[in-house]
Amino acid sequence: MTDKPLLRSKMFWVGILYFAQGFPAGVFYEILPVHLRTQGVDLVDIGFLSLLGLAWTLKFLWAPAISHYRNYRRWMFAMDAAMAIVMGVFAWQAGFGTWVWIAVGCFTLLSATNDIAIDGYTIELLNKDEMGLANGLRFGFYRVGLLAAGGLLILHPWIGWPGIYLGAGILLVAAGAMCLLVPREKDYLKPSEVSLSDELRGLFANPFAFSAVVLFLLGVLWLVNRTTRWSAAVEGFWMVALGIAVALIAAETLLRRFAIRAGDTEIDPRRGPMFGALLDMLQRPNIWPVLLFILTFKLADTSMGFMVKPFWVDAGFAPEQIGLVSVNIGIALSIAGGLTGGWITDRIGIFNGLWILGLFQALSNLAYAYVAHVLPTGLQALPPDEYAKTVMYSASAFESFTQGLGGAALLAFLMAIVDKRRSATEYALLSAVFILSRSVAGWAGGFGAEAMGYSDYFLLTFLLAFPAYVLLPWVKKMLAYAEAQKDWGQS
Repeated sequence: MTDKPLLRSKMFWVGILYFAQGFPAGVFYEILPVHLRTQGVDLVDIGFLSLLGLAWTLKFLWAPAISHYRNYRRWMFAMDAAMAIVMGVFAWQAGFGTWVWIAVGCFTLLSATNDIAIDGYTIELLNKDEMGLANGLRFGFYRVGLLAAGGLLILHPWIGWPGIYLGAGILLVAAGAMCLLVPREKDYLKPSEVSLSDELRGLFANPFAFSAVVLFLLGVLWLVNRTTRWSAAVEGFWMVALGIAVALIAAETLLRRFAIRAGDTEIDPRRGPMFGALLDMLQRPNIWPVLLFILTFKLADTSMGFMVKPFWVDAGFAPEQIGLVSVNIGIALSIAGGLTGGWITDRIGIFNGLWILGLFQALSNLAYAYVAHVLPTGLQALPPDEYAKTVMYSASAFESFTQGLGGAALLAFLMAIVDKRRSATEYALLSAVFILSRSVAGWAGGFGAEAMGYSDYFLLTFLLAFPAYVLLPWVKKMLAYAEAQKDWGQS
C-alpha cells in the first residue's frame, strides 16, 4: 500500500472516511422515510425517526469510551460491519413491526459511534496547516455520501427495497474494509490512569467539578427535550429539573464535609475517563470566550437559514423551482465553497480564515435582505418573472457558496484546538456547542421573520455576525495555546 502515492495521501483518506460517515446518514434521512411512507406508515410514526436520530446529537456521552480504548480503525470497521448487518435485516424481513424501530435505533447508535471514531482519527492524522483543505474535502465527500444513499432510490424499479438495502450493506462493508487500510494512527499516551471509581470520588470532593457535571447533565436533558418534548407534557418540568440540580449541588456541599475520605481531595477529576475531557476543557485559558465564539460564529447564517425556504414559498416560487436551485445546485455550490474555503484557510491560516471567510459568509445575508426588499411576498406575491428568478437564484448561489467558505474555517478551528489524546471526546463536545447555536437560532428565527418581515429580519441577521468578531482576540490566544500543547501525550 505504501508504495502507491495515492494511498499515502492524507487527503485521499479524508475523502474516503467522510464518504463513509455521510452514507449512513443518507440511509437514515433519504431512504428510510421514503420506504416507511410507501409502506403506509403514518406521518406521526415517521416523525419518531427524529427521536432515534438523537444519537448523533448525544454522541459526546459515549465518546470518552472511544477516546479511552482508541484503535479508531477497528471501531470504524466494526461499526460499518454492524450497520451492514442491520441493512441485511431490512433486506430479509418483510413488513413492518416493532423490530423496525429497534433496528433503526441500533443503526443510528452505530453510525454516531462511527462518526466519533472517524473524527478522532482524522484530527490525529492531520497537521494544523492541512486542516483547512481537509475540512473542505470532508464537507464535500460527506455530501457525496448523503447523495449516494439517496441515489439508491433510483434503482428501486429494478431491484426493489431488498435490493436497495443489500446495496447499502455492500457499500458499508466496502467502506469498513477501506477504513482498515487507512494509515495507522499515532501513539498517544493516555492523559490519565485514574479509574472511573476514583474519578467519581474526585468529582464528589471537588465543588467546581461536581457543579459543572450537574449543569452539563441538565444541558443534555435540554437537548433531549428538544426532540421528546417531555416538558410540554409535565407541568413545571424545568422548575423541577432545575430544583433537582440545585439540590444535588447543595447536598454535595453539605455531605462533602462528612463523607469525604482522606486522599480524595488529591484526585484531579480532569484526569478521569468519563468527564475528564469536559472538566479539562472548562479550565483551559480563554475557554469561555472561545465557547461563546463557537456559539455565535455562524449565528448570522443559522438565524437566516431556517427562514430561507419559507421566503421562497411566500415569494411565489414552486417546489420544483426551489428544489432545482436551492437544493440541488445549492449542494454543489456548498461543496465548492467548502473546498475553496479549506484551500484558502491553509494558505492564510486558521485565524485569518475565520474572520475573512466569516465576513463573506455574512454578506450572503445582505443579498437575501435585498431580494426580500424588491420581491413582494404573501398575498402580493406574483409568479416569478425572469428578474425575480435572477435575483433569487443569485442570492441562493452566493449563500450556498459562502456557507461552505465559513464552515471549512470553523471546522478547521475546532480540530486545531482539541487535545489529540482525547480528540474524539473533545471534538464531539465542541460540535454539541455548535448544535446548540443552531437550535436556538432556528427557534428564534420564526419569531423574528413574523414580527419584522423577511427583508428587515435578514438585515438583522447580518448584524448577528459581528458579536463573534469581538471574541477574536481570545480565539487567537486559544490557537496559540493549542499550538504550544500540540505534542502533549505523543510517545
